[in-house]
Amino acid sequence: MEVLGLEGFGGLPMYIIPAIDLRQGKCVRLIQGEYHRQITYEDDPVKQAEQFLSAGAQWLHIVDLDGAKIGKPVNTETISAISALGKFKIEVGGGIRDEASIKEFLDMNIEHVIIGTKAVSDFEWFSEMTQKFTGRIALGLDARGSRVVTHAWTEEAPQQLLEFAVEAARLPLAAIIYTDITKDGMMTGPNLERTKAVIDAVHIPVIASGGIKEIADIKKLAELGAEAAIIGRSLYEGTLDLADAIEAAR
Repeated sequence: MEVLGLEGFGGLPMYIIPAIDLRQGKCVRLIQGEYHRQITYEDDPVKQAEQFLSAGAQWLHIVDLDGAKIGKPVNTETISAISALGKFKIEVGGGIRDEASIKEFLDMNIEHVIIGTKAVSDFEWFSEMTQKFTGRIALGLDARGSRVVTHAWTEEAPQQLLEFAVEAARLPLAAIIYTDITKDGMMTGPNLERTKAVIDAVHIPVIASGGIKEIADIKKLAELGAEAAIIGRSLYEGTLDLADAIEAAR
């Protein structure tokens, strides 16, 4: 299957991005980002990616959970193997905190590199990277309520969610990926109020993540103007069919 007409974010209508979270080379989900609350779903991430492809996925969201925890990419061989399928565009995050890591992923033909912790802790460096790799960097904006969180969601930053989003949106970013960590992996519905607040505050694409359970959630996010929705646990648990979600987003 070829990628149809997606040259980056900014197209309509909203689209669906299935997620693969990697830990020790396996597909897992963490409940609210807590490493001791792990559910393992698939031992072969490449096989999982192929299943998403067969359901019509054009993008894939990959998080290196091991990398997020230690501060540098770990599951690069697995990510490279998925990218080598050459069938869809991929965004990757988790522990990417230096220019060499960015280049490594871009050399794998990764479309967008997601930076979260380092964007918050060293905004000057983050700004420099967005200028150097224009349109290839996405901000991973993770929050607990109105407060930004970093370091695999273990530390609370002083920055406020909306203020930081507005500041970052001045940069040549690919998108802002907003995750309410209290919703992530819970399948209780996304935080619609704060998602809308982020969308309304910036002029660049906002991708919603966390809590999506069913088709109704997809439709609500589309109505808010989200560029895309990242879906993880609901696909693995079977409360949401990927092909149905893609159709609903259209």
